[in-house]
Amino acid sequence: MPVINIEDLTEKDKLKMEVDQLKKEVTLERMLVSKCCEEVRDYVEERSGEDPLVKGIPEDKNPFKELKGGCVISKHRKNQLNCWKYLKC
Repeated sequence: MPVINIEDLTEKDKLKMEVDQLKKEVTLERMLVSKCCEEVRDYVEERSGEDPLVKGIPEDKNPFKELKGGCVISKHRKNQLNCWKYLKC
């Protein structure tokens, strides 16, 4: 779609563009904001039981839970020699 520089258009062309835009807008379905807010609220409330941000994540399905047990391997430099140190958790 080519770019149109509004400043280069005649007054008649500008008004025609405005009328065309208004014709498009008049066909749009409009709703009251209060009605839309009620529908959004109801939608959120209906699904809140499934929402992990509201009810939380079960421990057995939590991918971010900390693991228990095991060991950590840490590499240290001591006197210019590399040695491995095993630490208990």
